[in-house]
Amino acid sequence: MTTRREQTSHESSELILTAAAELFAAKGYRQTTFADVAERSGISRGSIPWHFGSKKGLLLAVLERSVGQIRAGLAEEPADGAEPEEAAAGFDRLMGGADALFAQPTTKLFVTLLVEALEPGSPIHGRYVEIHNTLRDHCRRWLERLPLPPGLSAEALAVTIIGAGIGIHQQWLLAPERVDAAQALAALRTLVAGAVLSAGE
Repeated sequence: MTTRREQTSHESSELILTAAAELFAAKGYRQTTFADVAERSGISRGSIPWHFGSKKGLLLAVLERSVGQIRAGLAEEPADGAEPEEAAAGFDRLMGGADALFAQPTTKLFVTLLVEALEPGSPIHGRYVEIHNTLRDHCRRWLERLPLPPGLSAEALAVTIIGAGIGIHQQWLLAPERVDAAQALAALRTLVAGAVLSAGE
């Protein structure tokens, strides 16, 4: 049974994580201080290292929670033995769910921290690899149930879809007045569906 103290500690941790995620997305990791996080979360500055040890520990905790949120938002995977028609309907839901996934504040966080992840010895490089692997593998498992065009592997198409989706989202973040992310994702969905449907004829 959870004690009141444990519950309070968990609530404080969640407030800190939410505030840190918002600030890292808006200002970047290096420009965000414990004082910023304390002000945004309403939790004392001294409590932050008590919960997470260091700024690096806080960053890793933020990314860990964000990975969990992404996994929770993915469409249910196809069951073993699913017919192509079932897989096609499921893949349609998967593509349709991209709007909600890219609209999450955590997705902006991954864009903001990308440069940090690419630096040699970056503590978050592994998390980024994990995120991309999760998205590609999930997409690939749906594609493997579909009649793809000759010479096109599910892995290659999954890389293309995820890469296009991330690129659309980045363009929208940079120029939301010019880029309609929903329309662009719908266009991607139409292109993929056209290739798959034509292969099945």
